[in-house]
Amino acid sequence: MINNEMKALTQALLFASGEPLEIARIAEALETEISVALKVLEELTAELESESSGLSLLRLYDSFQICTKRAYADKIREVLEIKRNTPLSAAAFEVLAVVAYNQPVTKSYVEQIRGVDCSGVISTLTQKGLIEEKGRLDLPGRPLLYGTTPEFLRCFCLTSLSDLPDLPEKDELKKDTENDEDTGVQLSFGSEEEKNQSDIEG
Repeated sequence: MINNEMKALTQALLFASGEPLEIARIAEALETEISVALKVLEELTAELESESSGLSLLRLYDSFQICTKRAYADKIREVLEIKRNTPLSAAAFEVLAVVAYNQPVTKSYVEQIRGVDCSGVISTLTQKGLIEEKGRLDLPGRPLLYGTTPEFLRCFCLTSLSDLPDLPEKDELKKDTENDEDTGVQLSFGSEEEKNQSDIEG
């Protein structure tokens, strides 16, 4: 099978799947090695980005998925009459951040960090498919462990958790907080929520 045929078959597989497809399954369909399949996917990604195409290729860990480009999201919603999901609250963003940077974590760990009950927020994030159960902790009561999902990566345009931005150092965070207090600016997650709202919705 020549390279162009491999790219065409790969694109057809991803389109027909509609869900993230593991690289091992793609390589099996192409009857080739994983390293060769990865090269085919890299070339397909470059072609979709350079062409006047409404599609792009996402990588989620060791899986790939074809999706529409973000620039056309509003028009797609309008034509298909897709309703926007309720945007995440500031509390939900905070819980999601705690889980993402410390996973796997228990509900009690999240509540210890935030200082309030998080049952409702965790339930909402689970329903939205942004976090999921990752087993149980080997302690009395066997509390559930939570972690992020591939949907979380897709929504925030991340390939893997290693793409998460570094957390600020304590001294840097303290300095920023003092500067905000001096200028009368109140720290909040509002701006971050607005920044990511379009990725979470839909």
